[in-house]
Amino acid sequence: MTILIAMKQLSLSALLLPAVLFAQQPTENYPIDSASVEHAGVPRGEVLKFTFDQSKIFPGTWREYWVYVPAQYKPDKPACVYVNQDGIQWKAPTVFDNLIYKKEMPVTIGVFVNPGIVLSDSGHNALNRFNRSLEYDGLSDAYCHFITSEILPEVEKKKTSDGRAIYLSRNGNDRAIGGSSSGAICAFSAAWEHPEEFSRVFSAIGTYTGLRGGDRYPVLVRKYEPKPLRIFLQDGNNDLNIYAGDWWKANEMMERSLTFAGYEVNHAWGEGGHNGNQGTAIFPQAMRWLWKDWPRSIAKGNSKNDFLSNLLIPGEDWELVGQGYQFTEGTAANAKGEVYYQDIPTSKTYKVGLDGKLVTLSLNAKRSSGTCFGPDGKRYTVAGGTKQILSYDTNEKEIVVADSIAGNDLIIANNGNIYVTSPNGVAPSGKLYLVRPGGGRVVLDSTLKFPNGVTISPDQTQLYVTESASHWVWIYKIKPDGTLTYKQRYGWLHVPDWEENAWSDGLKCDTAGRVYVASRMGIQILDQLGRVNAILPLPPSNGQASNVCFGGSEFNILYVTAGDKVFRRKLKTRGVNSFDKPIRPGSPRM
Repeated sequence: MTILIAMKQLSLSALLLPAVLFAQQPTENYPIDSASVEHAGVPRGEVLKFTFDQSKIFPGTWREYWVYVPAQYKPDKPACVYVNQDGIQWKAPTVFDNLIYKKEMPVTIGVFVNPGIVLSDSGHNALNRFNRSLEYDGLSDAYCHFITSEILPEVEKKKTSDGRAIYLSRNGNDRAIGGSSSGAICAFSAAWEHPEEFSRVFSAIGTYTGLRGGDRYPVLVRKYEPKPLRIFLQDGNNDLNIYAGDWWKANEMMERSLTFAGYEVNHAWGEGGHNGNQGTAIFPQAMRWLWKDWPRSIAKGNSKNDFLSNLLIPGEDWELVGQGYQFTEGTAANAKGEVYYQDIPTSKTYKVGLDGKLVTLSLNAKRSSGTCFGPDGKRYTVAGGTKQILSYDTNEKEIVVADSIAGNDLIIANNGNIYVTSPNGVAPSGKLYLVRPGGGRVVLDSTLKFPNGVTISPDQTQLYVTESASHWVWIYKIKPDGTLTYKQRYGWLHVPDWEENAWSDGLKCDTAGRVYVASRMGIQILDQLGRVNAILPLPPSNGQASNVCFGGSEFNILYVTAGDKVFRRKLKTRGVNSFDKPIRPGSPRM
């Protein structure tokens, strides 16, 4: 088999590399792995070349891609998959021939994809638009969706030269992805965002630096609950050290972060620069390691993040409470630990009993969102359909507590004071209200950009409010008369690459003073000083996390609403109930 090399891509890569690459570099001598050499008697696969110009994710782009089909492939069952950025690298077809023949990796179809180009239609004096950095360097999941929803389905439309249909496994445990430089961080991002699509990553001279936010990964890896991934890293200590960062140190930081976070990670460090020499030499080694013990599934590791370890229970994961809703919100638990939540568009309220059974209440919730139980045992809701605060007793008798409030969320202190957020879009700003037990109403703040979630500290001396249109959680000191003072930016939240804000929503505290914030990135958990120490991603749904509460008889089950679904998870903690007497958590670690 002749190994195809994309000359156009080589010239493109050369254009993108800084001049420092062409300075004197150390001589690199790496042993040649036998799997990188063609051998007589080893069946050779076939490489097919195609183009693709119908992307809806990256509109207007044209690109070449190659499909390697091993000789051993039979269309009676889906094959494993390896996807590589920047076309064919690493002598991959020859390596795959040898490793598959020796059963050191499964029968695997390789898909080698070039970055997109928006071709100029203005003649020779105009430059094509090169999409490589946009597609590869960002931390979004767009490229993963491009591969899984556009490229791989295109591959399955093709046939080999001898007429075999191509079927690809859709199981992430059967799929690996890799690349070099920006292609490496692209591979990691695809697996990081969707481990259910790719669970094995090969990263050579990875660009975990400040081109489009890649320098954030070492911190995020440490904070997130570990994902079921296996990663092989390669770099040399003469790699780039330029305006965007130090590639060598960034790769070392990634390896240390992945190890800290409990991932199955391996690495090969060398003396080389920003080139593919060592990557090519160790590619067979990396493939053997990434595919070892297949088809056994890759498991989540155990993080050394004490904050996470003190919360997560081994073997406990997210459970589905209910699904098929339009937009869920307003989680709240009563004194028994029974949990209520709303489906706003349908004006329905749901209750989860202590036995886990789910029932629908026979009432019109009037598009209620925020929900909270008061010290009187009643359930209070913010009825968006009527712009009211409503209360319900144990017989579901409804009473209007406050009128003409276009509210969203609420929290009720042990003394009966009700704090209500009232967003009004991003501009003009929304309002934060105090509704006293006698019905008096005070506007506490009118400067927040989309005030959304609201909760109270365990000792009921501080009020937390999420500002959805930013990355901040605000904090206020509660004065004896219920009004607020000493407003400060408190919680610095992480923001996904593809959005301008964290879109923080509902939030709750536990008895240790931790603050659990529903956000675009899942549940971000803050310590008492406002620092995000841990992030719990949610299972897939059609919306982000919108609200949280602690339920169950021990108030140790975290309930989360997220679009069309509701999830729960048992944790090693106890949630705070604002209707209880204030409690004082332990002093924070500075």
